[in-house]
Amino acid sequence: MLWRATDRRSANPLRTGLRWLLSLAFGYAGYRHLATPAPFLAITPPWVPEPALVVAATGIAEICGAIGLLVPATRTIAGGALALYALCVWPANFYHAFAHVTVGSTTLGWGYHAPRLAAQPLIVWWALWASGAVDWPFRTKARDG
Repeated sequence: MLWRATDRRSANPLRTGLRWLLSLAFGYAGYRHLATPAPFLAITPPWVPEPALVVAATGIAEICGAIGLLVPATRTIAGGALALYALCVWPANFYHAFAHVTVGSTTLGWGYHAPRLAAQPLIVWWALWASGAVDWPFRTKARDG
């Protein structure tokens, strides 16, 4: 029953489009983690052990999650995993913002960091909603019946 409900939710054209967009975003980010790890290594907090391994593992996780979102049998678990992933990497975003980390020759200001930090909870929700794991806030009592 849960899988049928998830499949029905997944058929929503808006959800489908946003799921593809999220999958492309995570897939590209994962590729970048593997192809050009230096910027990600620069924003990794100093307390993270084996930063190169962590950056590579997060890239692989993003690619796997992106693929998982597109496979109906793994969609819900992939959405949950990507939401958890987004929470786990949030400290790196805070470190990047508050430590004034230079990436390449650029130090980004609060015009970048404030929206980026504020967007992380949206990314968490997006992964859950796009995967069909949650309907909030779009679920209505009329559709529940």
